[in-house]
Amino acid sequence: MKKLIIAEKPSVARNIADAINAKIRKDGFIEGNDYVITWAFGHLLQLYDVKDYDPSLKGWRLENFPYIPQEFKYKVKTSGMNKQQVDSGAQKQIDIINSLIARSDIEGIIAATDDDREGQVIFDEITIYLKTKKPVERLLLNEWTIDEVKRGLQNLKPNSKMQSLQDAGLGRQLADWLIGINLTSVATVKYRGDEKIKVLNIGRVLLPTLKIIYDRDKEIESFQESRYYKLIAEFNTRQKITFEGTYYEDDNEKFEQQEYLDVINGKIKGKNAVVMSKTVEKKKEYPPFLFNLSNLQGTVTSKYKDWTSDKVLKTAQSLYEKKAITYPRTASQVLDESLIEKTEKVLNAHKQGNPFASEIIFHTAKRIFDSKKVESHSAIIPTYMVPGNLTNDEKIVYDEIKNRFLAQFMPVAESEETILTIKIDDEILKGIFISKGKVQLTEGWKKIEKVTVKEVNLPRLTEKEPLVVKNGKVTEIKRKAPKAHNEKTLLRVMETCGKSYEKEDSEEMMLAILSGFSIGTPATRAETIKKLKDVGYVRAKGKSLVCTELGKMLVESFPVPDLFDLEYTGKLEKTLSDIEKKKFQKSDFINMIVEFINQSVNAIKKDPNFGAKGTVSSDVEILGQCPECNSPVVETAKSFGCSNWKNGCKFAIWKDDRYITGFGKQVSPEMVKLLLQNGRVGFRGLKSKKGTTFAAYFHYTKDENTSRYNWSMEFIDN
Repeated sequence: MKKLIIAEKPSVARNIADAINAKIRKDGFIEGNDYVITWAFGHLLQLYDVKDYDPSLKGWRLENFPYIPQEFKYKVKTSGMNKQQVDSGAQKQIDIINSLIARSDIEGIIAATDDDREGQVIFDEITIYLKTKKPVERLLLNEWTIDEVKRGLQNLKPNSKMQSLQDAGLGRQLADWLIGINLTSVATVKYRGDEKIKVLNIGRVLLPTLKIIYDRDKEIESFQESRYYKLIAEFNTRQKITFEGTYYEDDNEKFEQQEYLDVINGKIKGKNAVVMSKTVEKKKEYPPFLFNLSNLQGTVTSKYKDWTSDKVLKTAQSLYEKKAITYPRTASQVLDESLIEKTEKVLNAHKQGNPFASEIIFHTAKRIFDSKKVESHSAIIPTYMVPGNLTNDEKIVYDEIKNRFLAQFMPVAESEETILTIKIDDEILKGIFISKGKVQLTEGWKKIEKVTVKEVNLPRLTEKEPLVVKNGKVTEIKRKAPKAHNEKTLLRVMETCGKSYEKEDSEEMMLAILSGFSIGTPATRAETIKKLKDVGYVRAKGKSLVCTELGKMLVESFPVPDLFDLEYTGKLEKTLSDIEKKKFQKSDFINMIVEFINQSVNAIKKDPNFGAKGTVSSDVEILGQCPECNSPVVETAKSFGCSNWKNGCKFAIWKDDRYITGFGKQVSPEMVKLLLQNGRVGFRGLKSKKGTTFAAYFHYTKDENTSRYNWSMEFIDN
């Protein structure tokens, strides 16, 4: 008997096959003595569209939403080229997997997709769709090296133990479907703006990310240019060595009035001064923590031209599948303590031939190994396998990861900081001058990370040592406007949900990131930034990201403010994290989302300020409001119709309407006014086919099945 292993991608399946020596390659799978290995291509399946549940809902119409399925169903994913057709490759692979599961010699199934929320869903949706009955186990790995695959197959877990991870993954998937399908549909129908805009994309992670960029744009736009001034003096020692000092009053060196400093500057030239105090402090500078995905993306995109966070993720994923690095989609910046022995093996493999090999020494400091600060996956490090066939892009990302890893085991960098406090011999002078110097004593890890060391040398001075003011200069400094977000800064705000920390590379920030209170996950943030650009909400300006007019319109007028609220979005992501930790139920989360959807759809429908409106010139008579989009209804040559017809609104009452003329009446402006105002219009003297006269109210109402407006009649009791 054999077990069927289902991997996430063909490349991973090949890694597993290499580890277990499975060599018989067939169409869609690889077979060995004890295992058959097959694969997905990421998601082979997708959730039903609305029209799949009910064909009559094919068109996007406001009255069809909100739509909440009684039961969520899956189908084989559609083609990227034609959404009306099934992806033939996905269909073929699903059929292969189904036939392999059905084989009589297959006694069980092993899930070998990525060990994360999304990987769990990719596998579980297959077994849900195929209604699998055979026992399922889970292979949990952090890398695809031969040793790890063999170890993992000896330590399989029942897939049922992954229920909370599945709940979190499916909870995310269903929530994003509900928000995306309902709000995208209603917003698009309600907006009907520029003809170039086919779809107005609304998403749980998309909109708060857009708001971050919008807020920064507004900060820049509203920035008021201002200046401040500093007084810099040059001092001479007895040995005629010159150095500079900055003027301070009450611990402040920035002054709003240039004239004030000009007066002081005019008094100090040639004056005697004295060193009042001298402090010398040795400082240790530790290397930055190991990379998580966001920090890796931020480092590479800021250092190299034409790199995006999405490109970094794809390159890191390729390195992972080539067995060169550990799992990349992680939020952790340290390693689990169980990896100490393995990490030493990795270090020994990579220090060989390194020019600083003699300085690289293994140790187990808490800055590197701390299980309490690891969430699901440890930080990204190289594996023990030194790759030899990397592309140029892969080499860039790999070297960053490798060097950050090696830096942890290099000597700590040490510097000496000197602060001189200087007083000028003038009783009227209120303040003091301060000089700061820095000398790098030990470069340590900075040599590997190629960190530029900037030194400021001060002369060797002692307290009470006399000086002379050579001259002074008042410097004008313009306050700079905030910089537009780039991918590095945007990722940091998403990662910390807008919370700022005194030090970016701090343990406090590390713990905050691991709490799950964030916008998106390491796996989805790059995709979100890419989608913002793809859907036209954001554009790249060099390395900066700025809002487009469409993006601004959405932030300023979309009537669901919670979707732009970082706090609200962070709570949703935190709730998904809590589901994974068994602190919250998936059903309660979905109920919460459904309630949010109902409220949001109604808010969009009722909001008079959101959505494009037809405009009319001041000399045209407005007969009333369109019942479809609230735009003005006006008279045209052949009808009384909505002024928003260019944007797709089709509401109209034709002047030669046969239903009305059949009763001997004409459609007039007065009739249309009454109809739009009261919902009905009354007529007397109507003629029936038999020639009798009667009175009735006419109603013009929409048929929910055809979306067409029809007349109906209500007799008036004489």
